[in-house]
Amino acid sequence: MKRFYKQVAVATEAAGWRVTLDGRGVKTQGGSPQVVPSEALAMALAAEWAAQGEEIDPAGFLLRDMADYAIDVIPPDRAAAIAGVLRYAETDTLCYRADPDEPLYPRQRAVWEPLLLAAEARWQVRFVRVSGIIHRAQPVDTLSRIEDILAAHDDFALAALNTLASLSASLVIALAATEPGADITALWNAAELEADWQVEQWGEDYEATARRERRLATFVAAARFAALSAAT
Repeated sequence: MKRFYKQVAVATEAAGWRVTLDGRGVKTQGGSPQVVPSEALAMALAAEWAAQGEEIDPAGFLLRDMADYAIDVIPPDRAAAIAGVLRYAETDTLCYRADPDEPLYPRQRAVWEPLLLAAEARWQVRFVRVSGIIHRAQPVDTLSRIEDILAAHDDFALAALNTLASLSASLVIALAATEPGADITALWNAAELEADWQVEQWGEDYEATARRERRLATFVAAARFAALSAAT
């Protein structure tokens, strides 16, 4: 699609802020007004539109896609959205380790255990650690507590968490990435620990590396989206 606008701006609305293209308010892909809760997020969304060239590149709208998800997908069934994110706590990758006698195990423990211990202390919960890939259920009280934590987040934060958790396969990492001052690079490296281990053992694959870079860009964008939507 060719670029169809010249001027990009941000306007205030009763419920927040909205990007305008040649004076017309942007709508979500579902047709709703794309009104966001902070001026900072609206400005970042405007920057995505302004950065487009003569041809519109959908890959350049990482923040827009998350805003659309927050507006179009979550409100009609918020409980389902929370349940979808909660699944990543039920099978959190940080809880699934190699067997203790395998070379990968010490690295997993060194990188993942501090993240789990911090989450347990912060939320007053307990996660079950598993050796191998056979699923073991997390304690009901743990999942109930985390569900309450998710329910306390607004729709825009949930949209960010949905992206962060799906990319990292870890709700612990996703929630940590939305905390002020979070080390996003370290969290991403923790999520990619096993993939990086495989690269060390078998060598780098160009296509896999390109995919990793795209996924990292989205992970960083999702953490930024959460911070921008909460900005005052």
